[in-house]
Amino acid sequence: MKSAVETLNPTRVRLTVEVPFEELKDSLDAAYKKINQQVTVKGFRKGKIPARVIDQRFGRGAVLEEAVNDALPKLYTEAVNEAELNVLGQPEVDITELKDGETLNFTAEVDIRPTIEIPDFSGIEVEVDAVEVTDEDIDKAVEQLRERFASTSPVERAAEDGDVVTIDLQAKVDGEVLEDGVAEGVSYTIGSGELLDGIDDAVKGLEAGAEATFTSELKGGSAAGKEAEVTVKVTQVAARELPELDDEFAQLASEFDTLEELRADSRKRLENMKQYDQATQAQERVLEKLLELVEVPVPEKLLEDEINTRKHNLEHHQLGQMGLDLEKYLEIQGKTVEEFDAETKEAAVKGIKTQFVLDELVAKEKLNVNQEELTEHLMRRAASSGMSPDQFAQAVVQNNQVQLLVGEVARGKALALVVEASTVKDTNGELVDLDDEDEDEDETAEASAETTEEAPAAAEAEEKAPEA
Repeated sequence: MKSAVETLNPTRVRLTVEVPFEELKDSLDAAYKKINQQVTVKGFRKGKIPARVIDQRFGRGAVLEEAVNDALPKLYTEAVNEAELNVLGQPEVDITELKDGETLNFTAEVDIRPTIEIPDFSGIEVEVDAVEVTDEDIDKAVEQLRERFASTSPVERAAEDGDVVTIDLQAKVDGEVLEDGVAEGVSYTIGSGELLDGIDDAVKGLEAGAEATFTSELKGGSAAGKEAEVTVKVTQVAARELPELDDEFAQLASEFDTLEELRADSRKRLENMKQYDQATQAQERVLEKLLELVEVPVPEKLLEDEINTRKHNLEHHQLGQMGLDLEKYLEIQGKTVEEFDAETKEAAVKGIKTQFVLDELVAKEKLNVNQEELTEHLMRRAASSGMSPDQFAQAVVQNNQVQLLVGEVARGKALALVVEASTVKDTNGELVDLDDEDEDEDETAEASAETTEEAPAAAEAEEKAPEA
């Protein structure tokens, strides 16, 4: 077999392959054997029909077609390996010549990973938010904890802001009560914004036994997004009572004996959260700087697939779970279809470029992923997906996605390498040494690489085995 490679552009090549007919012998034998099992000819036992009889009865062309279909994937893969191509997705194969007993010639156009030169990234400098926890931050955290331990007691007066009311609801659309538009005994805190728009104004001023009607857009259910006439009846009004901020509260709400100890713990927790946010911010901004330094051509077909994948996931998974369609989503976001398409394309381009650049870094730096790192990553992914580690691991194996997880961990390590070599300062001008952070640094690197460069179509394109 002879093959030649023609570069069509930085991300696409054409393979021209010439195959001597004798190299098709195994595929021809397999073709005759397969046809033998599928047909019957009077006078011959099934599977024992001579090749010449098959040629006479069913045509040599049918045999050649079967043999070529069997041989093409293997011949294509051999040509790709010989040329040392890093292909993406499926090739477009065209048989240019097939002469029985002489030769098989074909071409295959396919996208490839572009050649990327990683520049010196040690000069990257970024600025991140300083880690500052104020007394006001601590007051807010303690107040939120205090809210969780609030008690309620029924009162005989009109409902006010902050009260907890027990209500019955009935929603009508076009004068008809919805099957899923009736609810009884719902507990609602006035001012929380957790139910329908307009409900706060409707229930304020009502005493137990009173009702009101208002119009609101339904957020979920069978009539999500439609205007409904909602009748709300208050069956109970209860006042919320907050515990006193003292040592007794600290003992009730935590493992600490004093309010001072509780506030000190709140400060430490807030500092840890802000340090985590700071590390994530550093990685995101370093990644943006790195992408600015590297020229990365993006394969057109891969970009098209990536855009379609992102749109499909949004419309059929994320929005579907919220009871919204794309039109309603864009209306809520205040965006036009053109703006949405432009943003989706921009995100897809960034995702593909990020994956290419970080993968190149993985190869250049010879970064490996050990079993412990993969297991820790799997545990985090399982937690974020709401599945048990065993369930998530089983799903990964069944869907042949182990290498995808390995890639995510490796790209996270590559990004951490770039961050470590960069200069990171906070808004106070202080140098941020992320090496001093705890082991969460690797987690944020993986998370940043995952979310920023998420390119499902790109990953899938590389996972698929080449087929003609």
